[in-house]
Amino acid sequence: ELGQNDEAAVTSASGQIGFLQQLTDEKVVLRAAVERLNVRPFSVRDFQTPPMTESHALAIDRNDTFVLNYFVDALLRDTPLLQRQTAENMISMRARSILQQSNALALNTLYSLESVVRSTAPVAGRKIIFFISDGFLLDLRDSSVSDRLRRITDAAARSSVVIYTLDAQGLTSGMPDASTDVAFDPTGQLTSVNSGERSSMQDPLHTLAVNTGGRALVNTNALDLAVTRALKETSIYYLLAWKPESTGEERGRAKFRRIEVGVKARPDLKVVVRRGFYNSTPPEAPARPAPKKPQKPEASPATQKPGAVSASDKELFAALSSAYPRTMLPTSLALGYVNDVNNGMVLTASVELNREGLSLLGRPPGAVADARAKVDVAGAVIDDRGKIVSDFKQELTFPFRFIDDADRRVLYSYPFRLAPGLYQVRIATRDPVSGRTGSALRWIEIPDSKRGNLFLSSLFIGERVSARTPETIKADGVPDDVLMSVNRRFARASWLRFLVYVYNASKGTQGKPDVALQVQIFRDNQPVLTAPLSKLSTEEITDTTRLPYMAELSLATFPAGSYVLQLTAIDRSAKASASQRVSFVIE
Repeated sequence: ELGQNDEAAVTSASGQIGFLQQLTDEKVVLRAAVERLNVRPFSVRDFQTPPMTESHALAIDRNDTFVLNYFVDALLRDTPLLQRQTAENMISMRARSILQQSNALALNTLYSLESVVRSTAPVAGRKIIFFISDGFLLDLRDSSVSDRLRRITDAAARSSVVIYTLDAQGLTSGMPDASTDVAFDPTGQLTSVNSGERSSMQDPLHTLAVNTGGRALVNTNALDLAVTRALKETSIYYLLAWKPESTGEERGRAKFRRIEVGVKARPDLKVVVRRGFYNSTPPEAPARPAPKKPQKPEASPATQKPGAVSASDKELFAALSSAYPRTMLPTSLALGYVNDVNNGMVLTASVELNREGLSLLGRPPGAVADARAKVDVAGAVIDDRGKIVSDFKQELTFPFRFIDDADRRVLYSYPFRLAPGLYQVRIATRDPVSGRTGSALRWIEIPDSKRGNLFLSSLFIGERVSARTPETIKADGVPDDVLMSVNRRFARASWLRFLVYVYNASKGTQGKPDVALQVQIFRDNQPVLTAPLSKLSTEEITDTTRLPYMAELSLATFPAGSYVLQLTAIDRSAKASASQRVSFVIE
């Protein structure tokens, strides 16, 4: 269901996902995050008999005499010399201990959910969170639980988030089975609590969804259909805006304001809306002071060497580690790898800056042609475990000539030799004159070239601005009128040129590879161009283990918008295929 312009993240309160817990449009990252999820059942139970559930403990704490007498009678049967009052006190203490564990688990879950909701605030637009849980118990008499629910509602309103909750247990009968350790109850004293336990565990799912304008998707095994419906619902919505009145008494203190919305004269219609918000950000409870540790000098992410870090470097490294790209200094990043004959798999990170975002260094009046600009660039390559495997920091100084207005870009490339695996590349830039910073990040998966299977290099795309008819294209170089693009934004009047290498194609009956290529362009996950299969020429190529292919197509027939170019190579001798995709924008 991930659309062409969508981003998603897989998160977990258990911390299993680690560094992969980030918003991305790369499905390979999302699949890797899902693979890290393992079932970690947390049962709030003790080792006493008969087994007492959270619902039993809550009922006892609420003075349910039927449930209390059941456990007291069981305790007296095992210890006949015990007085009944003492037994009641022991059972009450046992119930309170279970409730304390249950509340701690519930609060930890709610804290994690609130953190995820608030972390999405810098991302523009409406967001949807699918909260998947097998349910938990909430004791609303605990003020900290009620307060946390209101904070999540408020955070969702400020971050433009809608929460849809999914019951991971799916459709169940609500009755215990052979896998469940339950108390034997021939007298039926626990019947009322047991029958409502599943509903009680689902109550938080309903509360979170209703309070944030979503829905609770429970008691169903067709979760894929439920998710599709939720995505469709959230794609069409109304936006209501108003300015709430505040009295003098409310000023200066946070108060939760409830919202009710209805359609006048249409009682048959139901409006799904967030249930409330705080009129001002509520203060957090004071945190317990952490023990002081001896201070250590900060380390530069680019050099990983301890020592003093200047204020300018701190700003640069803050941009480098930012959860979301910084935009004050517009920075674009493109990644591409090739299998180099001498160096193996080489990844090139290309950075693009717009000259208009940079400041001029000091220069004499009238010396525009000799003006220069300077920018600090830092980069890091991080593996899927969050470990920095390579980094750099460099200061660039370059001419700033306004006479040539055809190309107002500043390009910089840095190569990395990497082992096979999944990596994230982060780039940060800083204008030392204005102090503005920018950043960008991208994921890329480096294949294992030694396995011997068919694979492709990255797709390198560029723009040819000339209007002349394309001539014969060779992959041994890029003509002067072709600009390899980093931000991948092209004019409709231009030609899109792309280059790819096909590796490890098997040799056919003629002793040469038999590889067919197909080019497709997608918009909103729908193909808008599918070119016929074309045979990859191997003439004048001595090394058939790496076959280059370059082609181009006119963009004049495509309307402005976002697209995806996909190239598929089919090894007809080995009956194998490989593909690469790259997104671009037509303006």
